[in-house]
Amino acid sequence: MELTPTHFLIVCPLVFLAGYIDAVAGGGGLISLPAYLISGLPPHFAIATNKLSSAMGTTLTTVRYAKDGFIPWKQAIICAIFALIGSACGAELALMLNADVFKILMLFILPLTAIYVFKSKALVCEKPPLSFAKTTVLSCTIALVIGAYDGFYGPGTGTFLILLLTAAAHMPLTNANGIAKVINLSTNLAAMTVFIFSSKVLYPLGLAAGLFSIAGNFLGSRHFEKGGGKSVKPVMILVLSVFFVKVLYEVIIK
Repeated sequence: MELTPTHFLIVCPLVFLAGYIDAVAGGGGLISLPAYLISGLPPHFAIATNKLSSAMGTTLTTVRYAKDGFIPWKQAIICAIFALIGSACGAELALMLNADVFKILMLFILPLTAIYVFKSKALVCEKPPLSFAKTTVLSCTIALVIGAYDGFYGPGTGTFLILLLTAAAHMPLTNANGIAKVINLSTNLAAMTVFIFSSKVLYPLGLAAGLFSIAGNFLGSRHFEKGGGKSVKPVMILVLSVFFVKVLYEVIIK
């Protein structure tokens, strides 16, 4: 496929913004994937190339959070494995079920989630920690379920991971965000490998956008390190709002 300067002018700034938001509260794919589609790329090329740029940005954030000690590796690696299993199951489910029913359910789930985030203090005032075993079981269950969601539908995966890991598994926000990044990176790399072998990745655009994603993730991770929970809450509500509008639009135009 032939690329034009317009593709780069549309995609790169929006991918930068997506990287920034993804580093702070997850959900960057809600911006980056539509950016590729808006530029005029066919869906398969858009999804594949988005995986390349997203993986580049997420790698930087994962490394930074690892250096800062935000990632409990024993739990993170196990969660990543469960997320990959869930993602494979979700993809199989997507082949059998109609995604439109799921989108209608999301129209009810998303406002409730936004209200929870708005009213809850869980993102700022951490809950009492659970035992290591209980936290591991809960976090792996969450990774499996959200991994299945990621394989079935996908948008907002990082945001849901952070929400559930803090609310249900009582993880500190920093650890929840760190584990979410490890999971996102592992699923992105797995999907990207498939797309590479299918020759769907547009490398010039993906690599250029990847540099913008790295810059956005760099600034976003610095903001997260300085702002903590106070910076996550408004961004997370923004991501959920954008997601709601996106799903509503998809349901209406059907």
